[in-house]
Amino acid sequence: MNELTSIYNLAQVIKRNVQKVIVGKDETIDRIFVALFTGGHVLLEDVPGTGKTLLVKALAKSINGNCKRIQFTPDLLPTDLSGMNIYNQKTSEFQFRPGPLFTNLLLADEINRATPRTQSSLLECMEERQVSIDGDTMLLDEPFIVLATQNPLDNYGTFPLPEAQLDRFMLKLKLGYPTFDEGLLVLSRFREQQPLEQLEPVASKADIIQARANYTKVHISDDMLEYLLRIVEQTRKHPDIALGASPRASQALLRAVQAYAVIRGREFVSPDDVKEMVTPVLAHRLLFRNASQLRDQQAENVLGQILNQVPVPSEPLLKG
Repeated sequence: MNELTSIYNLAQVIKRNVQKVIVGKDETIDRIFVALFTGGHVLLEDVPGTGKTLLVKALAKSINGNCKRIQFTPDLLPTDLSGMNIYNQKTSEFQFRPGPLFTNLLLADEINRATPRTQSSLLECMEERQVSIDGDTMLLDEPFIVLATQNPLDNYGTFPLPEAQLDRFMLKLKLGYPTFDEGLLVLSRFREQQPLEQLEPVASKADIIQARANYTKVHISDDMLEYLLRIVEQTRKHPDIALGASPRASQALLRAVQAYAVIRGREFVSPDDVKEMVTPVLAHRLLFRNASQLRDQQAENVLGQILNQVPVPSEPLLKG
């Protein structure tokens, strides 16, 4: 069994375990695995009560990782996240009391209810995997991933995330409402017990770290690299877009398509992988000239136009 097959099998085992708690949402779970295996961060946006927090907790239990939850509120301070040095009168010394950032999976619940100052305090830990406190730099544990939930911006008491922070999130996903049959299964499953409490680990943190070291072995041809970059460049030239995708975004898209390919059981990247990842990776990073309340729909429409315009590489060249 090669390394890529091992990653595929790992994803399937974790997915089956998570789905003991979460009904359906196959595509969303696969995309979260993309972030998990690449070290990216995820922004989950949807109306309250669709299972965002439950999904993150189920994932943390499945990989036997440490998980801490922060409920973001307007009065939350940066030190409430990172921790602080506290003076110990018995020893006459300052002692560091770590905050919830020192974990493996950080659930930042309703992140857009905090002020921009507190939101920005996440930038260093998301990009550098470290925290600076009183001049000292402390490394975070690996694997480390932020899974932030966000209510739609038209809800009362929310603050838009800064563009610089949005660019740190590899993916932006939505769960959506369940279908009627899925809703019925949810009611049946949660009628007598809480499945999350009985969930057992099926993988380890070491498995995730190993997957991160090997997913880049997925083959991506030069033609596919050019295809990917042409899509990114078109976002910088489109007349409706004021701020296109950054070089960080193109690198995130590259990592995402490689991980998505192996999660789908393939050892090479296809155009379909790119098309599947373009919207969740790029849409939230775009800034439009004419702001619209339906920003997500606007981004999807524009990215759809770009995908239709950029020529797709020929199939025989994909496997190299």
